[in-house]
Amino acid sequence: MVFGRRAQQALEMRRAGRSKAEVERATGATIGAYDVTFDVARGEIFVIIGLSGSGKSTILRAINRLNESTEGKVYLDGDLISEMPAKQLREVRRKKIGMVFQHFGLLPNRTVLDNIAFGLEIQGVPAQERKKKAEETLPAVGLEGQGSKLITELSGGMKQRVGLARALATEQEILLMDEPFSALDALIRRDMQNLFLDIQGEARRTVVFVTHDLDEALTLGHRVAIMKDGDIVQIGTPEQILREPATEYVERFVEGVDYAKVRHAESVMVRPREVAYENEGPTVVLRRMRQAGLSHIFVVDQERRLIGVSEAEDVARLAERDERELQAAVNFAPNVGRRTPLREVLPLFVEDGDAPVAVVGEGDRLEGIIVRGALIAGLTTSVEPHDEGGEDLSGAAAPQTSENLDRVHVRRVGE
Repeated sequence: MVFGRRAQQALEMRRAGRSKAEVERATGATIGAYDVTFDVARGEIFVIIGLSGSGKSTILRAINRLNESTEGKVYLDGDLISEMPAKQLREVRRKKIGMVFQHFGLLPNRTVLDNIAFGLEIQGVPAQERKKKAEETLPAVGLEGQGSKLITELSGGMKQRVGLARALATEQEILLMDEPFSALDALIRRDMQNLFLDIQGEARRTVVFVTHDLDEALTLGHRVAIMKDGDIVQIGTPEQILREPATEYVERFVEGVDYAKVRHAESVMVRPREVAYENEGPTVVLRRMRQAGLSHIFVVDQERRLIGVSEAEDVARLAERDERELQAAVNFAPNVGRRTPLREVLPLFVEDGDAPVAVVGEGDRLEGIIVRGALIAGLTTSVEPHDEGGEDLSGAAAPQTSENLDRVHVRRVGE
């Protein structure tokens, strides 16, 4: 993608190996993005990060053709967006691809509810139906009871919630988000990131998210693309970016990152060697713990939903008394989700000593455990997968499968 009158000359020079700066000096044209190729999977949060002027917003706007590509193709479900007639493109923007800007473009003379319903109004949804849908989004973003307020009465964080609610209300499959939280202070920004992840866990939208903040990129992204001077220099999961920087530039880019913020529970969890079932007796469970050398064991139901955790000493006391049920030895089990940052896992070890922390998935099913040693390793720059004797689960983050990989495909934009 080239901005300027001598676009073709600029591209030819760039193909010949001239740098972006050299091309601009010679032609007066600016190469916003060059030879950019990536796919985005259904339900994935794909983050594009780079310094100011690196081309990240240029690429984002090329996906829905707010920026027209000089060369290259953009596909959605096999449809060629980059060559769609204007009428068809308008329908795609209304029904499939939503755009969320830094300040959300809220209308100050309208109420919260009317702002949320605005996207539905553009889609031609009848008034009563769009009011109902707008009202249904209020609880999801923490705006219960705020629907009648004017935008001018809200704080910055609440305005961002309104913008997020408007994007959700339209039920568009794909959201393009251009630095939506960058204007917020650090505390509110973190709250909005958590809220976004909570909502995404339910809504499963396909998201292309642009940011200049590395912590934000590594916290939110299933995969991250790092840009420099219009080029993508590396695409990978947050773990791959941190552990295997592709270039010296990427290595410098991630220097000083706070691993407690950006690494998630799934990066250090392992499958538990043994579990106990709630209907088992203490003698059976104690024997299993002794054979495995465990001081704690997680208790689950028949569908592997987490019930709690038992200590060996408590189980042994029940066995000595010839008790038939394990229930008296089952205590509350500290647990987190797969995408919980390690900084939120750390306090659980401070509070509960050496007891492992459970990692649960959908329906509170036990998916893995975190032990103290693995957590400490995860807070360093050279973490290696920790194994408690079972299958390593450290690499199962991004929702990419052969059946959902082609939701959004951008190929050689601006070459």
